[in-house]
Amino acid sequence: MKKRIYLFDSYVREFEATVTDITPEGIILDKTAFYPGGGGLEADRGFIQIGQNKLEIVNVKEINGEIYHKTSNYELLQKGMKIKGEIDWNRRYRMMRLHTASHIIAAIAYSKYGARITGGNITPEYAKDDFSIENKEALQKLIEEANGIVKKSLQVKVYFLRREEALKIPGIVKLAERMPPELEVWRIVEIEGVDTQADGGPHVKNTSEIGEIVLLKVENKGKNRKRIYYTVKP
Repeated sequence: MKKRIYLFDSYVREFEATVTDITPEGIILDKTAFYPGGGGLEADRGFIQIGQNKLEIVNVKEINGEIYHKTSNYELLQKGMKIKGEIDWNRRYRMMRLHTASHIIAAIAYSKYGARITGGNITPEYAKDDFSIENKEALQKLIEEANGIVKKSLQVKVYFLRREEALKIPGIVKLAERMPPELEVWRIVEIEGVDTQADGGPHVKNTSEIGEIVLLKVENKGKNRKRIYYTVKP
């Protein structure tokens, strides 16, 4: 877990690491701040610097517990080489804002309507979530209430709990049909007084950083299932 810098500090934009392996799937580093995607959140992009050479990281993914960084040129790389990693910060920060916004919206949906998320995806441009909810007008109210919470400038805390302790928290997993993770230690994201969830992705430190949540559209995806699209501004 300590190899994954983003789990402990989502604001690390640059880091130094060592290449431990080079594979067709990408390079493996002894530590990384690149988020490999997951939980509906897209993976990071960015660069690695080797001396005067800068290589683009075009994809990051996790396979069997290992994080692979796919780059544009492997000829310059060797095992044991020191590199400097650089996250595409504008892209990452937009997704952090949307990710924390999605937790607020999910918390309100769960507490007011008992609704869970049945699917979703977060890109730098917008987020979409499917809710087990029938009332379309309720979704507009969710966004309005979420913006009220954003303006309270609430702290967003990240900490770790053992699985048995985490499972005592009501609503710790808000994804429908998803079993709680089998990990012994869970990463917890808590929005003060609003929500506590098991989550492995990057978040902002304060709800005020989100800005304004803007509802883009609502789609009917079947009985008791609505999809909302939203973004943040500025």
